[in-house]
Amino acid sequence: MSRYYQLRDDLYHPGRWHLRTPVDEHGQKLNPWQFTEGRWLEPQGIIRFPVRPDGVALEFTLDSFATPVVHGRVVQLFERMGIQEVQFIPVDVEGQAEPWFILNALRILRCIDDARCAEVRYFTPEDGQPEKVGEYKNVRGMRIDPARTEGARVFRPWGWYLSLLVSEDLKQSLEREGITGTCFTEV
Repeated sequence: MSRYYQLRDDLYHPGRWHLRTPVDEHGQKLNPWQFTEGRWLEPQGIIRFPVRPDGVALEFTLDSFATPVVHGRVVQLFERMGIQEVQFIPVDVEGQAEPWFILNALRILRCIDDARCAEVRYFTPEDGQPEKVGEYKNVRGMRIDPARTEGARVFRPWGWYLSLLVSEDLKQSLEREGITGTCFTEV
């Protein structure tokens, strides 16, 4: 059975940079949640990422809303591996001349194994958000059922969209390639 990992950025990398919410060419904040919906996007205009505080550029970084921003080396790795479950959206990163992209995962899979997670809580009518009743409110110690991943190599779990999950072969390739900023937790 395949193993999967949550891909996060290394918050403890010494002197690391921090990417803020993306803005358009006029400086207006973009809706960050559009990058968690698992759908192909047609960006209008240039997307820019402010960097505050400035620091060491990481080839994999999550912005302040968990949007994955990657260096062109990550795109090249995905292309070599034949991974087509993502869209790479070109972006400008403040102070950077090299190519950067939003990694937009195009698959969302119902794969969280509630019984094996440390804790799961759902929205209830008492939470006052009727549109979310029955959806995850919190997932701690996430575990997934690999049998429900359909062989995917990169995806988001249904109901817990801020998590980006990757297959073991992709994890190992990112590590072998020496992609900076990655941090993995088995799920």
